[in-house]
Amino acid sequence: MDFSLNEDQRAIQEMARSFTADMITPNAHIWDEEKIWPRDVAKAAGELGFGSIYISEEAGGCALSRVESVLIFEQLSQGCPSTAAMISIHNMATWMIDEFGTEDQRDRFLGDLTTLNKLASYCLTEPGAGSDAAALKTKAVKDGDEYVLNGAKAFISGGGESDVYVVMARTSDDGAKGISCFVVEKDTPGLSFGAQEKKLGWHSQPTAAVMFDDCRIPASNLVGAEGQGFKIAMMGLDGGRLNIGACSIGGAQRALDEAVAYTKDRKQFGRSIADFQATQFKLADMATELEAARLLLYAAAQKVSNKAPDAASAAAMAKRFATDTGFDVVNNALQLHGGYGYLQDYPIERILRDLRVHQILEGTNEIMRVVISRTLLKD
Repeated sequence: MDFSLNEDQRAIQEMARSFTADMITPNAHIWDEEKIWPRDVAKAAGELGFGSIYISEEAGGCALSRVESVLIFEQLSQGCPSTAAMISIHNMATWMIDEFGTEDQRDRFLGDLTTLNKLASYCLTEPGAGSDAAALKTKAVKDGDEYVLNGAKAFISGGGESDVYVVMARTSDDGAKGISCFVVEKDTPGLSFGAQEKKLGWHSQPTAAVMFDDCRIPASNLVGAEGQGFKIAMMGLDGGRLNIGACSIGGAQRALDEAVAYTKDRKQFGRSIADFQATQFKLADMATELEAARLLLYAAAQKVSNKAPDAASAAAMAKRFATDTGFDVVNNALQLHGGYGYLQDYPIERILRDLRVHQILEGTNEIMRVVISRTLLKD
């Protein structure tokens, strides 16, 4: 077992760290306050390969492993977890087209997606089908050489902003086996979007309902075979869960760093609050728990890359632990800042708001426990 990064991984990590320091961190508070999706910065990230991290080289991607992916998102999220998470979702949707799509689909869609000249969204959740994703009702009916989509998706990151939507829709009534995967382009007639959601966090990325009203798409936009959509969706989520875990760890690391600097500078009762043992113990626990989450995440990323038999369970464990731990670390960092942590003058409150949703999306942490327990209890 080797717990150290190799030379290439360290170089990738440093590249992401430098990009974050130059392009993301100085602007994140403005994006949050003014609810701006930084498309130009996203395109700059695409020029470095961050829009196609684990996309095949044949499709114009970087063909990196899931370990390099979590290293990148850990660094990007130290500047802005919201922006990093949207780029993660883009990678997940783009990977689905690359992994399961036809050569024609790769030619038509991936050129602009791998460079982040265009943005991709993942459309699974519905108003009545959240954790019970297999109960989705959006339908796709074959009509000659087209499919006609009707229904609605909820809480879609990139909704209204993205150029490409990877959509799970029902092609038969056979439960999870009746779900198929489709690519829908933004300008398709019958595709529309709800009003932008007013959210606690994730302000730099748009979120809206995506609606289909007799939305006709070419039959050639079917990704994989009919009935394969749920499997595609779940396989995509394994990687998405790793990335969201990485975004939590990165945001929490930034909060811990800020807490260390603040407690060393802040004076009370005639000395720095970092000199008090209670503060030292709190910081030590935060650092220990964060490192444990990081190591679990890296191990799970290796299993997903290697397609290990327990990859899905490992990804669920890492997502659950990293997102819970990340939020707790940021919450403790805010407490160490006292009243100042509650102010927008400091980045802690923004990171806290952004990380809270990580315990919900890509499968709630309660559902992660279901995934883990099923693995434990299966015959």
